[in-house]
Amino acid sequence: MNGECVIVGASHAGAQLAVSLRQEGWGGPIALIGEEPWLPYHRPPLSKGFFVGDKTLDDILIRDAAAYKSHAIDVVTGVRVAAIDRAGKSVILSNGTRRPYEKLALCTGASVRTLPIGRPDLTNVFYLRTFSDVAEIRRAAVGGARAVIIGGGYIGLETAASLKAAGLEVTVLEAAPRVLARVTAPAVSAFYKRVHREEGVNLVTGATVTDILGEGTAHTVTTSDGTNLPADLVIAGIGVAPRVELAEGCGLKTDNGIVVDQFARTEDPDIVAAGDCTMHPSPLYGWLRLESVANAVEQARTAAATLCGKERPHDSVPWFWSDQFDLKLQIAGLNHGYDTLALRGDPEAGRSFAAFYLREGKIIAADCINRPAEFMLSKRLVAEGRAIDPAALSDDTRRFKEVVAEASR
Repeated sequence: MNGECVIVGASHAGAQLAVSLRQEGWGGPIALIGEEPWLPYHRPPLSKGFFVGDKTLDDILIRDAAAYKSHAIDVVTGVRVAAIDRAGKSVILSNGTRRPYEKLALCTGASVRTLPIGRPDLTNVFYLRTFSDVAEIRRAAVGGARAVIIGGGYIGLETAASLKAAGLEVTVLEAAPRVLARVTAPAVSAFYKRVHREEGVNLVTGATVTDILGEGTAHTVTTSDGTNLPADLVIAGIGVAPRVELAEGCGLKTDNGIVVDQFARTEDPDIVAAGDCTMHPSPLYGWLRLESVANAVEQARTAAATLCGKERPHDSVPWFWSDQFDLKLQIAGLNHGYDTLALRGDPEAGRSFAAFYLREGKIIAADCINRPAEFMLSKRLVAEGRAIDPAALSDDTRRFKEVVAEASR
């Protein structure tokens, strides 16, 4: 704990791991190395209205420069780690220099999946992952412009809400039969489709994009049914892939992510990993790779404890959130394999309800739209594997706290 710990990736996980190392008692140097020229910043605001608002990068920094200085953390920006030399216990930077480490943390995150169609040099086709991406979108997102968003997941829908609020004409194209198909029940998908259409978004499901036409700049998006959509800007939100190249290059085990145990350890006892890049075990759901700020921060704390010789398992309930228009969706748990859905409130009317996912009578997940009380209790119910009568969950005439208390007796 007196040598240098090198953290690769100035992400949510990397920023948290660096500070947590100091809090856990690491006495040696700490280096946080990031490819972007900025200090670590919050990514969720990028799709939730930041690029059409008046905030600056400083407004979304996770911590300012003084905070890192006070913890004696050397933040190295604008530098890429090209390789890891495990035998020599050093990382090799893109300029050829080496940086030795006693311990190494990989917080490399994920990269956007790119479209296999259209010319690669179209200047108004964007992806949304970094601050630089947003800076480019800002220049094109002027009032009245026609925006076509490819992908009806959370990023696509959040971006649609933000652009619509800024006065753009917005079309969302989703190839699946419904939006959010991988992560929500049909009733929740239908709710979001209704709300977006009520807000003036042209939302089209079952729409496969076949081409993006234009030279220099895109002007038309075509779909498999022959529809041609005029576009002043195109934003693709078709998912991300874990960045595992460094891990694979030095022989660490990967499987849709860098494989780690419940203490964030890789196969190498001197290397941990945390965040979107990891595949890790969950006592509730088995092996997981999560794209979540909450997971990145909590796993980073576990990794810091591990590096300091303490074993503190990463076993919390996954949770997520999404802001669209006046809706705050808060999600507790994962609904994979549910056999029963209980709806509390009416998703076909109004803008507030909760969907509870049960398997064999036990709550495994909950989607709570403008229902903070249900969300807070749902996290506990999922962690405990609580069994509750679906009819009681659906009874919106009673306070949710009372329903839970009765089920505990």
